[in-house]
Amino acid sequence: MAYGGYGGSGGGSGRPKRRFQPSRRNVIIVTVAAAIFVFLISTDRINRFEIIYFLVLIPSIILHEISHGVVALAFGDDTAKKAGRLTLNPLAHVDPVGTLLVPAVLSLSGIGAYGWAKPVPVNTNRLRSPRNHTVIVSLVGPLTNFALAALMGFLFVLTTPQVIRQIVYSGGYYPPTLLGQVIFLAGIANIVLGVFNLIPCPPLDGASVLERFIPARSLPEYYRLQPFLMFLPLILILVFRNEWTLLLDHVIHWWSGLLV
Repeated sequence: MAYGGYGGSGGGSGRPKRRFQPSRRNVIIVTVAAAIFVFLISTDRINRFEIIYFLVLIPSIILHEISHGVVALAFGDDTAKKAGRLTLNPLAHVDPVGTLLVPAVLSLSGIGAYGWAKPVPVNTNRLRSPRNHTVIVSLVGPLTNFALAALMGFLFVLTTPQVIRQIVYSGGYYPPTLLGQVIFLAGIANIVLGVFNLIPCPPLDGASVLERFIPARSLPEYYRLQPFLMFLPLILILVFRNEWTLLLDHVIHWWSGLLV
């Protein structure tokens, strides 16, 4: 997902940090998500491959978000660093809705799991070239996922005999070993995340390209509209489910073909 950009002056505060206290809302969301996953597993609605996919999806989402903050830091904004978001600790990035509840509900619906982590805070005014660097900071997220997919593909080729890779590609089967399954599904998860986040619709990263062409005087109105578009990409996927599935099938098939 797009990072949590804002245009204020930012800056640190001298107030001491309060100890993290989970809100009642978050506790309810986590409980509901856990209950859905327990239901799916106990009723055999999801198999081991879907469970592995979900487990590799979470770190892929987190690395996606971290990349936003790292590139923003390189362009002059240290907001994410000061917020403690340039860390691999999943607790700093997990969003109860996007990382747990939405994937759980989508798994229940049978259309596959998608999600997001807590957006990384970025102060666009601190970027050396705000409008141009904002696009780069946004697009580095899906580019990170595509780079991870390439890495997983390379590892899959190294660890899996060619005859097995050909069977996986031609027959639609999963690799026989747990290591092969984790690597292969991690590659697919990153391909899906990369394509998903390139949808040119707020709040996804692809919207940054459209935003670049919006006149500066109209940006305040655009930013006020963004919160109301949070779930629009998921709605579009549900409405155009067949087209979305066909697109992902083509991309995954192309990626799998490179591994043979």
